[in-house]
Amino acid sequence: MSRVLVTGLGTISPHGDDTGAMFDALLAGRSAIREVLPELPKPAAAAPVEFDETRWFTKLQLAGVDRVSRLAVAAADLAVRAAFATVGDARPDLDVEPERIGVYVGCGMGGAAALETAYRAPNGRVPPLTVPAFMPNAPAAHVAMRLGVRGPVLTYSVACASSAVALAEAAKAVRSGEVDLAIAGGTEALLVPGVVLAWQAMQTLASFAPGEAASACRPFAVDRSGFVLGEGAAFMVLEGESRARARGARVHAELAGWGISCDATHLTKPDAAGQALAIRQALRGAGLAPRDVGYCNAHGTATKAGDPIEAEALAAVWGDALGDLRVSSTKALHGHLLGAAGALEALITVLAVERAALPPNAHCAEIDPAVRLHLVREPEQREPALRAALSSSFAFGGTNSALVFTKA
Repeated sequence: MSRVLVTGLGTISPHGDDTGAMFDALLAGRSAIREVLPELPKPAAAAPVEFDETRWFTKLQLAGVDRVSRLAVAAADLAVRAAFATVGDARPDLDVEPERIGVYVGCGMGGAAALETAYRAPNGRVPPLTVPAFMPNAPAAHVAMRLGVRGPVLTYSVACASSAVALAEAAKAVRSGEVDLAIAGGTEALLVPGVVLAWQAMQTLASFAPGEAASACRPFAVDRSGFVLGEGAAFMVLEGESRARARGARVHAELAGWGISCDATHLTKPDAAGQALAIRQALRGAGLAPRDVGYCNAHGTATKAGDPIEAEALAAVWGDALGDLRVSSTKALHGHLLGAAGALEALITVLAVERAALPPNAHCAEIDPAVRLHLVREPEQREPALRAALSSSFAFGGTNSALVFTKA
């Protein structure tokens, strides 16, 4: 059973496609959230991606490829190029048999733009490639085709835990020797009117005053009013320790433990006991006690119901050591990427461990008294002693996923 190392990182995020610059922006507390879709009857805030698709696709290749797959191909390509130090336009040489490589992708809602276009098609002229564009496993398939992967190519659609589950399943495959190399992450592109209207109807999206969209999402704050949507993709390259060391790979962190559980209580209402179960599993898999983990990138959606339950779950696991755990939800700055949230936040957690720096829990002027957490309140926080960190993802449907990363 091999240790699972993170050797490549790639993202197309609301803060850009450079992982270092993205993390710097988060450390500084810079929000990528703004008002979107002015045609909607009610204002909406979100964190969109500025994305030059021509870096990865010709005009002909774009036909029938939804934005969600375009984002995935780009982020996965960046992760692989970073892992194998590929420069220029050359195809990365992975030096692994194609059948020994796996692709594991989380995606919650599939090709939302393709569906929106189909619904709005004039005179019923639906584009003929609508189905392969919107199917949730299209991003994984496109990544596999682009990189020539012939091993397991799998999609996990588990709402907000999708890509965290994908990372856990990829790590299992690497640790057990099922694959030599895993390209794992998540993607989501749902900033279209129909989807945003649906979330508004649930009354889960944050309200904001004119000109204040950037601070609309306030996790754990007493005046929080909900989350804001985001889009993007994030991927990691995972491989066993012996292979990574033998080829002299740069190691960002170890994915040391993971846990997956189900509340089995309610479709949308979170449950502290279920969340705590996933966290304990992840800690046990990593061989760590709670006090060994210095930082948690929380799920922290800034909803009235969700934040206190997550705080309760952390308190149940950490007990008297809860005050030693630093906590922040970076959704305040990049929005909630739903199916891609777990991957982006896991990537941020890897960088926090690697750089011994903690992104702030932004826009929280006053902490909810029901939330007894040691929040990272100020930007540019350094934590030289940080050796392990937790990334949590909790989903509609009751699925919980927790990932523990340790310093390489």
